[in-house]
Amino acid sequence: PLGQSQVLPYLRELAKRGVKFTLLSFERDKAFTAEGVAQCEQLRETLKTQGIEWHWLRYHQRPSIPATIYDVMRGFSKAGALVRRNRIEMVHARGHIPATIALALKRRFGTRMIFDLRGLMAEEYVDAEHWREGGLPYRMTKAAERRILAATDGIVTLTERIWPIIREWEGLRGRAVPHEVIPCCVDLSLFKFSDEERARRRGELGLNDRLVMVYSGSLDGWYLTEQMADFFAAFLKQNRAAHLLWLTTGSHDRVRELMQARSIGSDDFSVRAVASSEVPSYLVAADVGLALIKRCVSKLASSPTKNGEYLACGVPLVINAGVGDSDLLINEWQAGVLIEDFGEQDYLKAAREIQIIVRDNEVRNKARSVAEQVFNLDTIAGERYASLYEAVLTAD
Repeated sequence: PLGQSQVLPYLRELAKRGVKFTLLSFERDKAFTAEGVAQCEQLRETLKTQGIEWHWLRYHQRPSIPATIYDVMRGFSKAGALVRRNRIEMVHARGHIPATIALALKRRFGTRMIFDLRGLMAEEYVDAEHWREGGLPYRMTKAAERRILAATDGIVTLTERIWPIIREWEGLRGRAVPHEVIPCCVDLSLFKFSDEERARRRGELGLNDRLVMVYSGSLDGWYLTEQMADFFAAFLKQNRAAHLLWLTTGSHDRVRELMQARSIGSDDFSVRAVASSEVPSYLVAADVGLALIKRCVSKLASSPTKNGEYLACGVPLVINAGVGDSDLLINEWQAGVLIEDFGEQDYLKAAREIQIIVRDNEVRNKARSVAEQVFNLDTIAGERYASLYEAVLTAD
């Protein structure tokens, strides 16, 4: 739902800088129930006071290709009406499907467009084993991607690491297109350390005397859930006072099975599904933030939001190498520990290193400082998006 979307903090920040937004999103069925409609209308009114005009359409998921084509056609029709009515100059498309609509608008109305590349869509589906490389969905996506890259007036990537690769792709090769690297940033006014919140949550969870490790996010898929369980099992061998807090809307039975298979007792872990507004208070209860993610081609373009959220709450990281620009958080910013390979000796080494870091009295201030310099919604995302908008709109 848009109310939980990561896009709104960016739009609010840019609206403060004088950008007038007309936002079109695709919402799932829940938004069209009586309760959902009431919530959407309330949010629409709130956004209007912030300089953001919001419209939404129903998202269709199955059958996959026909549903996507149908949504693109409806999106083009609705967006075209908004372009005419609001005299829109530029379309900012977050992801491949919105960029397909933006491309059609550019051809029909002459609007300029920015392709905000949130990931390598075709490669992601192949890496997740949902698509076959060379299959019809893959070929359709790559064909659309080439057309988008050949037409876009500006481009955003989440990482520095992917840019030398995609700028040589057909459509971009040889073109001087304005480009910005903008990682997934964090609203530092929401994600922040608080002694009071830490004490409250740790007391509520019964973890006052424990070293708390947290994982926040989805299970399986890109996220190496089994390896994270393996790491914690190795960690427990060095520190019996450790506790792993899973914050996930995924299957809690899956988590319990993983823990039981590794002889991890029920007192040594807990699993919670919490509202997005409550996540910061749970993160500040932790001492270590864990995030092990599949290493594959598509993840070179990935900027895990959870890294910035952990750091903003004063929590150092245990992450694995090879995911976007994340290695730099450890190798240059000393924001935690990097796991190179997934073996018990690697886990034990990382466990020793992170415990030394956690004992530093300044660890929370250091983690927060990294978030302020790398993932700041205002000084990183706001300034870079504003710069890109200006470059696109003033280009000859």
